[in-house]
Amino acid sequence: MPPPTRYLRGSRRPDPSRLGAGTRVELQVHPGDIRKRVRYLFLTRRQAGGALALALAWVLFVGAGVAFAPPVVRGVLARHEHRALKSERKRHGERLRALIGRMGELRARADDLRLKIDKIYLAYGLAGGESIGQGGFPPPATAAPESVYAGAIREGEALRAGLHGELGALDAFLTEIRDFEAVHRERVTVTPSASPLAGEQFVLTSPFGNRRSPFTKSLDFHAGVDLAARRGTEIRAPAEGVVTFAGRFPLQRSVGWWRYGNLVVLAHGDELRTLYGHCRDVLVERGQRVAQGEVIATVGNTGWSTSPHLHYEVRRLVDGGAYRPVDPRIYILDHRWRDEERLLVRARSAPGLDDYEPLPATLAAR
Repeated sequence: MPPPTRYLRGSRRPDPSRLGAGTRVELQVHPGDIRKRVRYLFLTRRQAGGALALALAWVLFVGAGVAFAPPVVRGVLARHEHRALKSERKRHGERLRALIGRMGELRARADDLRLKIDKIYLAYGLAGGESIGQGGFPPPATAAPESVYAGAIREGEALRAGLHGELGALDAFLTEIRDFEAVHRERVTVTPSASPLAGEQFVLTSPFGNRRSPFTKSLDFHAGVDLAARRGTEIRAPAEGVVTFAGRFPLQRSVGWWRYGNLVVLAHGDELRTLYGHCRDVLVERGQRVAQGEVIATVGNTGWSTSPHLHYEVRRLVDGGAYRPVDPRIYILDHRWRDEERLLVRARSAPGLDDYEPLPATLAAR
């Protein structure tokens, strides 16, 4: 097919007969500036059909693009939005895990507080452990929506529900303790509540209860706790009290009490007595009134003792007028023991103790 003939310049219209035989299509291009000349374009029928087919194909292509452009654009936007939502979900997931960790820490602290409250109940001789407090039982956890974080959400809901119930119960117990202390102020001041050895200056080497004696190698009942510490470590009064004994118990009167070495006994009101054995230096006298935290003796290795330590006892008055030993760790509220849960269970459920050295009247009397 011969190429179309273009006449880009000239003031006169060309003569089609001079272009050859055959039907032709004439196209005129008129410029916007009248000073410029008109352009003429002559096409054969085949050329015109081809041009028309190209134009139609272009129109169809543009139309198809216009028709399919919105779904494509929406897909691109959807992918961007999906990536943004995925990133946002990841941030929310990290925050959720952080909140769950924080709630776990709060639950642990609430459990610690509950143990301390239980120890206070036992120290005051109150009946505890049966009540659930004004907060009631923990509410049931609500169903969590199923998602990649559904397990974490359920865990968080369970922690939240448990923490809500625990805090409600703790609030009720604390209210009861405050009411008790407001009515029994004198009893509060004389109830042992602090460790006789400050800070972390000691190690528990022998707990309360049955043990194998380091001297006889037979089982016997240990009426207190042995706290190993450096020789000369200060021993402080765990509560306000009066010294009922300070010195060495005479061998001829009791071998058992002579074994305590240098001994200090404090009376805390009528119900409680605390004992401090194997002391090196005794710094108080009988009849002396001491305040909580006052130094009464130093750690030693006197009496039946294999190394420097403090033998610490707490005895409570029971029916019949006898002072029965109880686990001193209940009365040490400023120190956390590793087995406090079992300690509290044993304190509430332990049977009566008979195999212990009775407290002589000279040690118990004020």
